[in-house]
Amino acid sequence: MKTEDETISAKSSTDFSMMSFGDEISVEVYPNSINETGGSRLFLGREAGKKYLYVMTQGNSSGIAGMFEGEAVGDAAPNGKNAAMKRCPMNHKNAMSLQKLFPFTRATAIGLRSSYGFGDRLGLANPGHLRALKGYNFMPVLAQQSIRELTRTQRTPEEVMDAAVWAVFQEGYKKGFGADADHLKTTDDVDRLVKAGFTMFTIDPSDHVVNGVTELGIEELSKKVVALPWKDFGDSYENLLARYKDKAAKLSDTYSITATEREVLEACLKYMAAILNIRKIHTHLKTKHSEYVCEIEVSIDETDTVTTPFEHFFIVSELKRMGVGFVSLAPRFVGDFEKGIEYKGDIDVFKDHYLKHVAIAKHFGTYKISFHSGSDKFRVYKAVGSLGQTLIHVKTAGTSYLEALKVVAMRDPVLFREILDFSVGLYDAEKKSYHVTADMKRIKRGKDYRDDELEGLFASTDVRQALHVTYGRVLTEKNAGAEYIFRNRIYDCLEKNEGLHYQVLVKHFHRHLEPFKGWT
Repeated sequence: MKTEDETISAKSSTDFSMMSFGDEISVEVYPNSINETGGSRLFLGREAGKKYLYVMTQGNSSGIAGMFEGEAVGDAAPNGKNAAMKRCPMNHKNAMSLQKLFPFTRATAIGLRSSYGFGDRLGLANPGHLRALKGYNFMPVLAQQSIRELTRTQRTPEEVMDAAVWAVFQEGYKKGFGADADHLKTTDDVDRLVKAGFTMFTIDPSDHVVNGVTELGIEELSKKVVALPWKDFGDSYENLLARYKDKAAKLSDTYSITATEREVLEACLKYMAAILNIRKIHTHLKTKHSEYVCEIEVSIDETDTVTTPFEHFFIVSELKRMGVGFVSLAPRFVGDFEKGIEYKGDIDVFKDHYLKHVAIAKHFGTYKISFHSGSDKFRVYKAVGSLGQTLIHVKTAGTSYLEALKVVAMRDPVLFREILDFSVGLYDAEKKSYHVTADMKRIKRGKDYRDDELEGLFASTDVRQALHVTYGRVLTEKNAGAEYIFRNRIYDCLEKNEGLHYQVLVKHFHRHLEPFKGWT
């Protein structure tokens, strides 16, 4: 009897409906993509393995076809009706035209609903993400990409958004999706992503967080806090102390926070410059783009130390005092959320820490708790799922790229071995901006692994992190002839094995989502 892995490995097709237009054109149609408007029928299909948008028009509906770039093909009128067919490339102009016709292809603000972020560094994974989400009550965030990822992959915000547009159209997903401009640090970044239609703006003020405050003596700490630009805060040192020092904040029937003077001073010195940066970007977004419907996430997870419950309470209180609204907040949780691998830490300690953050969020009642570096944190999700339903946002990215490389390992072992050796060689140089602890000495040369061992390498934390942090170089490296070394071969493999790619993604994300089954 075949195991589940063997069954998945044997499959390589996706469900199509065959459609012929005349004697020469035969198209594999994605049945869920068929949509009609203004007397025209639009759908996605494949010819000879290449994907296109098709626009079928009848009578006086040719104006819709004129919205799209493409070429007339085949005989779309087998019954003698006055009809025409246009084959259109899946480019940016055609994606924008699709958005004009079908509102469900436009990103939206999700608000206070639990949501799941799916980073798609290749632009091919979103259909698999949507399939994985069926049966789970999360709103999808499909176009999720940070400036760092855009830079490393050499993609544009428009390309990321287009991939999400084509995915929801292909899958017939009409419940709405978000688009996350992740880890933004400047107002210029905001403007770029607004122009591309992103609706969630994750502000990352980590460059303005002051680390090492716990190492300061109380006199030095107090002196530094007094010297802060209080006028910019719209506050005074005395008023801030009066608001927080020794004041009990009752957050639930069983939990309250009381901060000492030192805790107040540490939080103030550590975060006030970051809070000002958040306000600056928030103000820019709400003034320059005042008519733009969007939402904000605050990210404080990329700091040197764990976010204490009082720091969480302090940050939210100060942001609210300054009039900064946001829909989600990502603290730095206790334990290690390393990239691409399982959570490291005492899960019972995590539970206690997490519940305190949830109590603070419920006290304010205007935002949800967000998990960053969420790829493959299965123990965390099991714990969170067991503690009862609440509002959360989960953010993953690298794990989808790894699942794509798993398909490459299954279908093109020669290519995967090359990528593995390349990644291992670059790991030390590329890991600098990531929280990872892999040891390259534990990974053998690609040639020393049998074909039937390659898929199993994705259970290795060392291999996962080697592949995870080097994605940018793998996708952009060129040879002396200015040709991509890996990129086109990866895309070719995934496009030829599209169905398998989706199946692998669905299986992997079900492991992430299963703990939340039954949440409403």
